[in-house]
Amino acid sequence: MAEDTLETERLILRPPVAEDLPWVLAHMNTASVMRHLAGVRSPEAVAESLADDIDAFHGGGHRRWTVWLHDGATRVGRVGLFHLRSPAAPQVLQGQREIGWTFAEAHWGRGYATEAARAVIDHAFTALALRVLWSQTSDSNAASTRMMRRLGFTFRPELGYVDPDYPPEDNPTTVWSMDAPCA
Repeated sequence: MAEDTLETERLILRPPVAEDLPWVLAHMNTASVMRHLAGVRSPEAVAESLADDIDAFHGGGHRRWTVWLHDGATRVGRVGLFHLRSPAAPQVLQGQREIGWTFAEAHWGRGYATEAARAVIDHAFTALALRVLWSQTSDSNAASTRMMRRLGFTFRPELGYVDPDYPPEDNPTTVWSMDAPCA
């Protein structure tokens, strides 16, 4: 298995490729999946974002894996490590690494997001030697909030902020952190 690929009991997390675009457009760029991520985007914006993901993954930038079932034929979602860059975020968060995930609606409720996130968290703390990992959502996204708790993230209310890129119902942004496990 390639060093950029992560594997769990049920999932394979692979680097993004251009051939992911039709699937991303059909299954990820939907009203239900994007409802807490500022909404459905134009096909051109999605294609540009995927191209950016591919370039960044192989160029030392952010990493957004495409998540597949072990059958190697079924994509179920995406999970990534990003550099937090929202100008609205508190200065202490600027440039820090955050984890994020989106999964196709047909695959919700099966534990895939949690399983994939755990693999990326392990990668962040072992391969990348991060000392802290951040995550963000809003109170309106109850599923992500539950998942952050389940993963062991700590709510950081003092760092919450209003992000003008998101609608009022998805504000304020709630901030969560996880420290690297002690050696």
